[in-house]
Amino acid sequence: RLMPIALLAALCALPTIARADSIDGAWCKENGQRLMISGPSITTPGGTRMTGQYDRHGFTYVVPPGEPGAGTTIEMRLLGETAMQSRAGANGAVEDWRRCGPATS
Repeated sequence: RLMPIALLAALCALPTIARADSIDGAWCKENGQRLMISGPSITTPGGTRMTGQYDRHGFTYVVPPGEPGAGTTIEMRLLGETAMQSRAGANGAVEDWRRCGPATS
């Protein structure tokens, strides 16, 4: 009788992988666009590495020169562990993003 209890206690003591509830990570859209957020750093869908305004559940940046929509402010908000939405400018359409793995080469 003690064996199952001891086994359960041992399993509970094992470290678990926990995903932080934050906007950090790799994000993908259905059209193939990708971006990566790490604290105040972002790699934009156009491939530019830059900084923006970061908080745990949101990120804002201005699209850099040379990328479509240059000069537009992009605001992103975390919706849950695997979902985020972005909006380009105050009147832009809302776009859905999903967590994805890192890019492979």
